[in-house]
Amino acid sequence: MHFPPYSVVEMSSLSEENYVEVGKITHFFSKICVAVIELKKPLKIGDTIAVKGPTTDFEQPVDSMQIEHENVKEAKAGQSIGLKVAQRVRETDVVYKKL
Repeated sequence: MHFPPYSVVEMSSLSEENYVEVGKITHFFSKICVAVIELKKPLKIGDTIAVKGPTTDFEQPVDSMQIEHENVKEAKAGQSIGLKVAQRVRETDVVYKKL
């Protein structure tokens, strides 16, 4: 089994000063480890995100994003993106952007 070369940091709690909610996981493709995220705020390549839920708690960089199978460098609020993730995520997990 091959795992992506992400640096995963376990998150114990999110300080509201350092993180802002950017979206929610709406689907997860387990075979390719890709999450679909419905964005509430903009997100771009190079941002660091944290995914948090009842059993999910990690941080990773945004290395690539897709909208409708096309690579994009940034996405706006209201769009749904596909994002390769370092760990399994669950629907309704919340995605935060590190400020």
